[in-house]
Amino acid sequence: MGAWVEITDTGAVWLATLVQTLRLGQGESPFFANHGIPAQQSVASQIAPDAAVARTQSQYLQYFASLVVAPVIGASQPTYTVQAVMKNGQAIKTKVAT
Repeated sequence: MGAWVEITDTGAVWLATLVQTLRLGQGESPFFANHGIPAQQSVASQIAPDAAVARTQSQYLQYFASLVVAPVIGASQPTYTVQAVMKNGQAIKTKVAT
């Protein structure tokens, strides 16, 4: 099991929030009905949740200088590459499996 990590940089906080949103199921958040993507339904139907991912990217775009969330082709489950440039110029690239 992973350890807790304190995040204090504002850009990193928004990146962590974006990653958690991509991992949420649609309607799973008790606070925000418009957060999450239908990843489980996508695996069952074999239809990628592109519209939900695009909506999520647009929700978080304001917190970054640049943000691109792109699907990983050929992944066995919905997986996305997140490329973010923080407002301080720091660039981060990571993969998120949902």
